[in-house]
Amino acid sequence: MRLLLFLGLLCSWAAAAPGPAWPQPLFGRLASPGFPGAYANHQERRWALTAPPGYRLRLYFTHFHLELSYLCEYDFVKLSSGTEVLATLCGQKSTDTERAPGNDTFRSPGSSLDVTFRSDYSNEQPFTGFEAFYAAEDIDECQVPPGEAPPCDHHCHNHLGGFYCSCRQGYVLHRNKRTCSALCAGQVFTGRSGVLSSPEYPQPYPKLSSCTYSIRLEEGFSVVLDFVAPFDVETHPDALCPYDSLKVRTDKEEYGPFCGTTLPQRIETQSSAVAISFVTDQSGEHAGWRIRYSSSARPCPSPAAPPNGRIAPCKPSACWRTAWPCPATPGTSGSAVDCGPPDDLPAGRVEFLTGPGATTHRAEIRYHCNGGLHAMTAGDGKYVCEADGFWTSSKGEKSPPACEPGGCPNNRLQPLGDVRPESNEALIVGR
Repeated sequence: MRLLLFLGLLCSWAAAAPGPAWPQPLFGRLASPGFPGAYANHQERRWALTAPPGYRLRLYFTHFHLELSYLCEYDFVKLSSGTEVLATLCGQKSTDTERAPGNDTFRSPGSSLDVTFRSDYSNEQPFTGFEAFYAAEDIDECQVPPGEAPPCDHHCHNHLGGFYCSCRQGYVLHRNKRTCSALCAGQVFTGRSGVLSSPEYPQPYPKLSSCTYSIRLEEGFSVVLDFVAPFDVETHPDALCPYDSLKVRTDKEEYGPFCGTTLPQRIETQSSAVAISFVTDQSGEHAGWRIRYSSSARPCPSPAAPPNGRIAPCKPSACWRTAWPCPATPGTSGSAVDCGPPDDLPAGRVEFLTGPGATTHRAEIRYHCNGGLHAMTAGDGKYVCEADGFWTSSKGEKSPPACEPGGCPNNRLQPLGDVRPESNEALIVGR
């Protein structure tokens, strides 16, 4: 009992539930006045048929017998949709100048079809008129005649009463529900050379798209852009790139917009960061563009030494080492001066007087010559790390001393006892 009650309520709800407000009727029969008898003179009848959105009307005749006249001027059946006349029919068989329906099936281009029957003031013999049947049928919007643009950019899906579009991977459906816009924003290139292009190049680029490309290299490199043929971006003869445009921008300069078919010249940006933008509208079929980019190293500026400091190369023409002075002056602060390891002394050695390996400000060293076979050319060999970052002698010399061969410069010959003239013997005493 409860099941029957539930089913009854369900049926009553389904019957009362509002459905789609389809225009009526969806199918039916048309006939001339008095059919299957002869129609009278001075008759005119019009049927306005309407189908639901996404549908069209199909109509065919099962009987047709009207008065034949030149170009169907007297009696006729006219089929039209809006302002478009689909057919004007008369007679029983088609001639060179008149048309009878025969076994033809007529379809409206849209969801409406007007059928008009008219007879003139006189007929020389009875004519039995016509009988026709019509029905609404789904329009396959995805099927288009040759030469016409498809309803969807990529994929078209037909269903009863309509259709919908979808896009390939890498695209998104535009808000107009038909165009596929490319997902091409935010592309970043960090290699020192590479290639970038409009989507689908050299095939026609997508419509209603906004593409951005960024080339970001290390500081010290400059980006160079070379355009590759073919170059084809929609243009206008009287305005500068009003439809689709390509622009190049750095932090200091902007190039473009570029469009048309003339290949742009090479661009030497003098920048390590370049932004490229490409915007398209909803029309046109153009191949687009391609850019090969490369980079060149910019020469480093000559470094400037800080106050009371110097710049010393740690590798020839490659990198620099900066020595920062820090004199022991009250009220000052900074990093201590480091003169670095002292230069080696050929045929000699270095002695650290202040402490083992001490090379900071006011540290002292002394150069010594090896053994007794070399002598220092000048000075006592003592050097101090000064505030300018150089090892300096008491005489202000910044280059190390030299050890030259000289034996024992303080030795002298001294006779031992009596020396006879005929004797060549002598005693050498070193002191």
